[in-house]
Amino acid sequence: MRFLLFVFLFTVSIYSSYAQTVNGVPIHEINEEYVQIVGTSKFMSSKVTIEIDFGQRTKLLGSYKETTIVDENEKRVDFNSMVDALNFMTEHGYTFAVSNQNVYHFLMKKTE
Repeated sequence: MRFLLFVFLFTVSIYSSYAQTVNGVPIHEINEEYVQIVGTSKFMSSKVTIEIDFGQRTKLLGSYKETTIVDENEKRVDFNSMVDALNFMTEHGYTFAVSNQNVYHFLMKKTE
């Protein structure tokens, strides 16, 4: 019974991890070697929102959906911390490359 529960939860977690998109592109389908992630603290919260730049076109006054991760309901995905965001990107095939220590700017490199 525990094994079936584990398999079910594992399957749901994999499916839900592929439901996140940036600018309509699923995270696992971003086929760029480098992406930049920038974290922004949420007002009156310990959570952060990250923006992902992989060279996609964005409009000058575009929607937040062009650079932030959104779920299957097109709601912004928040992370507990920047390390949580780094772990999320690692799960999707990226490794840490460079950081600016004054603000949250991380350059991620896609692993083969």
